[in-house]
Amino acid sequence: MDTDTVLRPVAVLAGALVVTLLAGWLLDLLLRRADARHGETPLWGLLRRCRLPFRLLLCTALLYGAHRRVGIAPDYVFAVGRALTLVMIASAAWLLVRIATAVVDSSYARFAAQHPDDARVRRVRTQVTLIHRAVTAVVVVVAVAAMLLTFPPMRAVGASVLASAGVLGIVAGIAAQSTLGNLFAGLQIAFGDTVRIGDTVVVDKEWGTVEEITLTFLVVRTWDERRITMPVSYFTGKPYENWSRGGAQMTGTVFWHLDHSAPLDLMREQLRRILEEIPEWDGRTGSLAVTDTTPHTIQVRAVVTAKDGSDIWTVRCQVRERLIAWLVAHHPYALPRIATAPADARPGPA
Repeated sequence: MDTDTVLRPVAVLAGALVVTLLAGWLLDLLLRRADARHGETPLWGLLRRCRLPFRLLLCTALLYGAHRRVGIAPDYVFAVGRALTLVMIASAAWLLVRIATAVVDSSYARFAAQHPDDARVRRVRTQVTLIHRAVTAVVVVVAVAAMLLTFPPMRAVGASVLASAGVLGIVAGIAAQSTLGNLFAGLQIAFGDTVRIGDTVVVDKEWGTVEEITLTFLVVRTWDERRITMPVSYFTGKPYENWSRGGAQMTGTVFWHLDHSAPLDLMREQLRRILEEIPEWDGRTGSLAVTDTTPHTIQVRAVVTAKDGSDIWTVRCQVRERLIAWLVAHHPYALPRIATAPADARPGPA
């Protein structure tokens, strides 16, 4: 075997690796300096995640451009070229996804840092998350299609598919009606601002927080840590409660059924003291009033407030529990009881 035949491919491989490592190191150096100069944006630091796909793409491109001339695996030139092409397409798609992720994460981080309004931040987070998923899906689909088109049999299949695109489009539209409906519902949620990541919602009598929104489904994390996965079309076709819509602040009520002799003025003073000891209470409202009466009891209602749905639940439970304990300890006569007395005699006939 000729020595030059062996050394030239080895030298090309070594040269490609050296150029790749040098270019990757130089790119990382530039990104680190840019990150140090522009600390107000995390974009340059996030772009450092692109080093690996960049190196893979560069090395594959260098080998693809030189493998025919230097005779790398001369008996399998076509197979080597095909393999390098596939790796190049995959690494290019990987690089594009990493760049899109860095841009999206950087944009969201800057917006969240500049805007204290939690509702707007969650709206933007929902939108950029869905945009990122859509871009990723498009890049992956295009990359897979490009990889398949490198095979000659697939080109013929592609031509026949295009020739019958009308029939296939009708069939696919009927078969994927539900999927397409969820897809458009996801876009409607993203840009219609009807529900956002982090919103407190009540769906099918289940209370929870929106944890994830994709183009086809939505995940609600309930108060007991369960996850409910629902199609996004549910939120565009059925009514639901969104406690975070128009602001996260919440108002809650607590009810007691007490005796008519309950000390209402003392209860108001005790409610105020209890609320001041609960850190989740936001201080906006804390009132108590009689809202109904029956022959045996009165209905007493307390109105309390908190900054969000989770805190209002805590405040309501604390007020209910501690005020009942106070009544039991200091005013047991105020608790409801059943009064019994002998019935009056029925008057006789006149």
